[in-house]
Amino acid sequence: MAESLAHTKWLCKYHIVFTPKYRRKIIYNQLREDIKGIIKDLCKWKGVEIIEGHMMSDHVHLLLSIPPKYSVSQVMGYLKGKSAMMIFDRHSNLKYKFGNRHFWAEGYYVSTVGLNEKTIAKYIREQDKHDQIMDRISTKELENPFKGPAK
Repeated sequence: MAESLAHTKWLCKYHIVFTPKYRRKIIYNQLREDIKGIIKDLCKWKGVEIIEGHMMSDHVHLLLSIPPKYSVSQVMGYLKGKSAMMIFDRHSNLKYKFGNRHFWAEGYYVSTVGLNEKTIAKYIREQDKHDQIMDRISTKELENPFKGPAK
């Protein structure tokens, strides 16, 4: 179902997969439940809906609904950056063992989850009907302020 902003209807769903750095897979496996909570919190704070999510033994699968005011790269930078900082803050012993706060591997996989043609055609038809109704409601003739009232 489409979401709404002030003047926008949107349906922006993405399948995203990302992994921890190679040497952090053992740690990731031990902290999966904590990381799951961190990712849920970060998405909630940003207004990103997690439609589906799975924490696999060595990677994360997410199906996200991202508002159009954010790009996928903005959301992923936020998720990976903030979650890494929160992981190292909550588990301070990791800082000494692994040094830097780069928990996730570079990059991610993303694919769009789109609508089918029938749904788009229906939306276009309904949008046209909506515009026609709105035109009938506003029957007031506009006057040209530079020429005076229409005669």
